[in-house]
Amino acid sequence: MPKTKLLPYLEALFAVVVWGASFIATKIAVGQISPIAVVWLRFAIGIPILFVAVAARKQFAFPKGSEWLYFTLLGFLGISLHQWLQSNGLQTAQATTTAWIVATSPAFIAILAWLILKEKLNLLQSFGIVLAMIGVLVVVSKGNFSTFAIGKFGTIGDFLILISSVNWAVVSILSRRGLKEHPSTRLTFWMMTIGWLIVSVAFFAQGKMAEIPQLDSRGWWAMIFLGIFTTGLAYIAWFDALSQLPAAQTGAFLFIEPPSSMIVAAIILNEQVTLAAILGGAVILFGIWLVNRN
Repeated sequence: MPKTKLLPYLEALFAVVVWGASFIATKIAVGQISPIAVVWLRFAIGIPILFVAVAARKQFAFPKGSEWLYFTLLGFLGISLHQWLQSNGLQTAQATTTAWIVATSPAFIAILAWLILKEKLNLLQSFGIVLAMIGVLVVVSKGNFSTFAIGKFGTIGDFLILISSVNWAVVSILSRRGLKEHPSTRLTFWMMTIGWLIVSVAFFAQGKMAEIPQLDSRGWWAMIFLGIFTTGLAYIAWFDALSQLPAAQTGAFLFIEPPSSMIVAAIILNEQVTLAAILGGAVILFGIWLVNRN
């Protein structure tokens, strides 16, 4: 591989590994402060980094007219609601389970694109969606389907994470319009900034600033990782890779995110790597591959 072509591959790999580890960092942080405080502090750290990247590329511009309403909708759904769902979900859901459930977003995107955008959905893609959902059931139930009968199927956190996966599919469909008119980094910057401002209202109204000193050194390292790496550098690296590589090649790197999350969770959180998680995860990834293959 030529040296000039190696960097975008490394950037894509860096982004997905960081995003995979973000679930572990979030779980550590929500163990010390409230979910809304985690979300607020994370984006307070990360947004300035993204702003520097947008300004350096001379892509900064204020939204015009109705675009403010559009970006507000994206900010609420994509940041305020989405991060609230995931942060609250990780209070009871395992980081490993979360990563596998989030991996189903492309399946929900395909369903919404079929329903709303009238995009075609063939038989093989439909089968892939069914497989992905079966994989989720295996992961959440830990392979014990008898939990259906006794009403103890998964945790509340698992369901919040699943809702966040559907919500992200909605955001992805809505963002297609904006991506026709704005560079992806600019769209992401405004979505993050406005979403963070919405979170700020609730954060200060509830007096959550008083929680920040509760973070110990482990909590601060988790927040620094979420702010600098997950929210800032990973997005920059991902968009760099996306601008230089075919979308299909870049998207394939997302298959690395759940396994990397599982490995990091096992090392840092001592979460058990079960056979059900591996098999269920493999079914999810195969299903998503069927959904996205040409």
